[in-house]
Amino acid sequence: MAKPRGIEIVRRAYELWEQAGKPDGRDQEFYHQAERELTEAAVPDATIQIAQKE
Repeated sequence: MAKPRGIEIVRRAYELWEQAGKPDGRDQEFYHQAERELTEAAVPDATIQIAQKE
């Protein structure tokens, strides 16, 4: 499974923060949410790559 890069996580976290109305003090929450989303999105890609190698 490909782990998302730090800059990708930060960009997604910023998007989530903006969508939530730019609340103060929730940066960790948005970072972890972004990391979770991007990691889950990478799972199907890894599965497809493994299946193609077989």
